[in-house]
Amino acid sequence: MEYLSRSIEETKEVGRQLARSGYRVFVLEGELGAGKTSLVQGLAEELGILNITSPTFVLMNKYQLKGNKSFCHFDFYRIENDEEAIFAKEFILDENNIICIEWPVKEVLPKEVVSMKIEIIDEDKRKIIVDYGE
Repeated sequence: MEYLSRSIEETKEVGRQLARSGYRVFVLEGELGAGKTSLVQGLAEELGILNITSPTFVLMNKYQLKGNKSFCHFDFYRIENDEEAIFAKEFILDENNIICIEWPVKEVLPKEVVSMKIEIIDEDKRKIIVDYGE
């Protein structure tokens, strides 16, 4: 499925739609500044989490949801080798967690993920390609 976003708000709306999809693990790829964090912000907002920031320097931010569920946001842009991401596997495999990963590392991913690629068209427009793996 493809979306054409003309603004940050439209990118966030794609994230909100994905939050309602029933899927649990989302991976995002795209150039720096493409809008990955904006899309994750929309997804998080739909889950009731406001004001999230990218965990570029800490690798992961974890937010408590209702019940025993959590939202985990990973950003592996700064890791130097894939082994640095192995810590994430326990969070990713935990069925109580909803996961978003920017700059994913294949070694820590489960079989079922929603993959997204965000392409910059111009200063405001983005093409968002969503693959549900079906």
